[in-house]
Amino acid sequence: QVYDSECCDSVLLELREYLPKYFGVWSPPTAPNDTYLKLEDVTRKFNKPCIMDVKIGQKSYDPYASAEKIQQQVSKYPLMEEIGFLVLGMRVYRVSSDSYEMQNQHYGRSLTKETVKDGISKFFHNGYCLRKDAIAASIQKMEKILEWFEGQEQLNFYASSLLFVYEGSCQATEKRGVPKGLLSGADILEYNNNIHVINSTENGKIEASVSKGFSKFYALHKKAYSKRHHSQLSLQVENLEQDNVWKSSTCITQEHLNGNVLPQLEKVFCHLPADIKESANVEVRMIDFAHVFPSNTKDEGYIYGLKNLMTVLQNILDN
Repeated sequence: QVYDSECCDSVLLELREYLPKYFGVWSPPTAPNDTYLKLEDVTRKFNKPCIMDVKIGQKSYDPYASAEKIQQQVSKYPLMEEIGFLVLGMRVYRVSSDSYEMQNQHYGRSLTKETVKDGISKFFHNGYCLRKDAIAASIQKMEKILEWFEGQEQLNFYASSLLFVYEGSCQATEKRGVPKGLLSGADILEYNNNIHVINSTENGKIEASVSKGFSKFYALHKKAYSKRHHSQLSLQVENLEQDNVWKSSTCITQEHLNGNVLPQLEKVFCHLPADIKESANVEVRMIDFAHVFPSNTKDEGYIYGLKNLMTVLQNILDN
């Protein structure tokens, strides 16, 4: 219905924006009676897609479900009505090990009100830092979906999911370097979606001897900072003084070099001004919508779950 060429329902036409594209149906030659939907592969454009499937709503059973079906669904995750969503699985690319970490539905069902925030933040952590850009972009996409739900009273969704995808690789399809003049030669600072690597080896791991090029990097950074203090490249060192990392007039001490340097680096470069960060490559699409029913009211269960998930993401971002 949504992708029918003669569709003129404004609610359904807008819904197209939030679904994978539809390419008709297909039946395999060996089983002509089996019919499949042909849908867009939302992950296709990503190099190292990080993927999370979250079931949305307070009820995962439809209005015509039997008592047995209701009991079966409620027992799977009794907190569904209170939390309003359930993590069905995730796959996260870890830059540090150049590998994926997987979590299945048992992981999501183990999450409680107290642990759900940390459980979801795991999806946005690449092994080096929290991908705040991907979180912020996800919230923006969800806001548009929420607007759609707030504006329509003809469809209710049950046991439907949101699919989250973001680019996990620092070697993304369009890798952007630091603007000219900030660093040069061998002292390259690669930044892409909050992934920051100094003297990166081929397999993406940080070299053990960070301190070797660290003071030279700092000197270059300091030089660039003083030259561009009033420009968009300002790293706002004054706001980071509480981290006791960068000082405007002193060099990095041996204590810092011997200590845990990488997390300190993250604190600076994971807070680059938004206008010079690579904009996050993120998709949020509605999937698994086989149980959609006509209605004459807002889908309060879906709206509740959507808002609750957005609140959790915002809390991760703020903290």
